[in-house]
Amino acid sequence: MNNLPVIMRSALIVFISSLLGAILLSILISSSGLSLLGEWSFYYSCFVFSFIITVLVTIALLFRCLKGLIFLVVFSFLYIPMVILIVYSFNSSRLVTVWADFSVKWYFELINNETLLKAVGLSLSIAAGAATFAVVLGTLAAYAIIRFRGFRGSNLFSFMTTAPLVMPDVITGLALLLLFVGMGQVLGWPKDRGAITIWMAHATFCTAYVTVVISARLRELDKSIEEAALDLGANPLKVFFIITLPMIAPALVSGWLLAFTLSLDDVVIANFVTGPGAMTLPKLIFSKVRLGVDPQVNALATIILLIVGIIGFISWLWMRKAERRRISETRRH
Repeated sequence: MNNLPVIMRSALIVFISSLLGAILLSILISSSGLSLLGEWSFYYSCFVFSFIITVLVTIALLFRCLKGLIFLVVFSFLYIPMVILIVYSFNSSRLVTVWADFSVKWYFELINNETLLKAVGLSLSIAAGAATFAVVLGTLAAYAIIRFRGFRGSNLFSFMTTAPLVMPDVITGLALLLLFVGMGQVLGWPKDRGAITIWMAHATFCTAYVTVVISARLRELDKSIEEAALDLGANPLKVFFIITLPMIAPALVSGWLLAFTLSLDDVVIANFVTGPGAMTLPKLIFSKVRLGVDPQVNALATIILLIVGIIGFISWLWMRKAERRRISETRRH
């Protein structure tokens, strides 16, 4: 009970902050805007929301489980939509928002849906190719930025490499479209926009993300190990492949998975750089959503979540094991 005044002050701060935040956010995101300020129901809803938040935080402070409450809120915010999607993938009704009976018929119909499976295969192949190419380019760019900082124009090179991170997808897609059209007129290639142009576009913007991931790993790397190998007579190319690459392998895997996910998820840039002959999974889903969500999409999304979850968990275990091995070897030396 000695902490009761502190808890009460904290509850008051949480209440005021959540109330002001709810009012401001509601005005910003609502189409009514400032006209909400004239409605009493608006203030009542904000008050109830702030009161509930304050009660939850106060209970967590009293029972010293604030960390558990934070974990619960964060994980609920991240994964409740995915859980709902998985549950409704077993809904027998064609209306995805109306629960009828438990059924797996959409999974069986998914097997016979050639259009959807073809889009999945195309998206996976493009994502794998773009991620692989992005890892190669990103590794070379990160190595040049971190290991050769003294060359002329290094700051400009670093800035231009990571600039696509903050570039809107619409601008990137339009720029790539103009590039491919110009290449087709001058070089005669590519004649048609399809899977190749999507792969090139995805590899372009994914390279920036991979460069940032690998650069962070190279900054933490102990450069003395590479210098020792050079002193013992190894040439720089051998040092890079024998010493540097194995030590940054977790970053390569992380960069590849990130690039794969970004490519698989993209729909804006793909719409700019492709024609009617190449239909990726995001484009197909986006076109179906306009007419209503197909229950087979829920089933497909559940399968993708399961596969990605397994791959991510295995990659996490491998990277954690590699990091522990690296730390133990560093301490040993």
